[in-house]
Amino acid sequence: MSRQFSHTMRMGQNLLGGLIGFSQILIVFLGYRQPVASVTGRSGGHEWRPDVSRAAGLWRAFGQEQSHPEVFYRALAQDSAAQVHSYHPLNGAVMVDVGGGPGFFEDAFTERGATYIAVDADAGEMRLHGRTPGGRTVQASGTELPFPAATFDVTYSSNVAEHVADPWRMADEMVRVTKPGGTVVLSYTLWWGPWGGHETAPWHYLGGHRAARRYRRVRGHDPKNYFGTSLFPVTAAAGMRWARQHPDVDLIAAVPRYLPDWSRWILRVPLIGEVFSWNLLLVLRRRNPRSLE
Repeated sequence: MSRQFSHTMRMGQNLLGGLIGFSQILIVFLGYRQPVASVTGRSGGHEWRPDVSRAAGLWRAFGQEQSHPEVFYRALAQDSAAQVHSYHPLNGAVMVDVGGGPGFFEDAFTERGATYIAVDADAGEMRLHGRTPGGRTVQASGTELPFPAATFDVTYSSNVAEHVADPWRMADEMVRVTKPGGTVVLSYTLWWGPWGGHETAPWHYLGGHRAARRYRRVRGHDPKNYFGTSLFPVTAAAGMRWARQHPDVDLIAAVPRYLPDWSRWILRVPLIGEVFSWNLLLVLRRRNPRSLE
């Protein structure tokens, strides 16, 4: 009975994952003839447009994350820098990347003229990405950034919030160290999306702890992103609520990060937005604060 139940559940999960994946591809390509919003950024003669071809290119890059990680990370880093540049010119900007990442991100941002500083709490991740503390790399917690208030023109974090037990404390810190008129860009993977469980997906739909136990049983070791320790269920609703209630920022944009710009309507639909947006990008402008102490 238990074997039959497990087989049925596996078929159901595979079907669910396939339907969600197909639906996201459909969302991308149904927009092929849709007008593209005028969110563009230029640097070095290149223009960034959140259109269908860009979404399709990212989709292809994601497919090479395991086999050719350098292709994946380079594509993601270049797109990320162009996306940030579309909201805040990077030429001459001083920025901090909370969570750091592979050197591809530093390359992409500095190519656009930014002074790039990376922060990472995990020494192992820093070594993995070829970084050591010192210079433009700082080992510190994102929830306690070691910088004075109003230090940076741009404060950026990509796919880190879901790995932090208190992501909104980290977000508050990002706002604190951003200059008045500066830009905060926060992006994270949504828990109820098809990849919310990271390597344990799609079994996270049955519960994060259960998904972690299944991964250990099947693979013989714990997942890198362990629910309740290094992976947490962060939602779009929570991010939107934090952004709208924070007294020191104005919400400039909230969009599905990897999808065409026209698909931002998905976020306005409860539950649908949590599942099909995949990854939420919040862009905020720092107001003149009441105090910078």
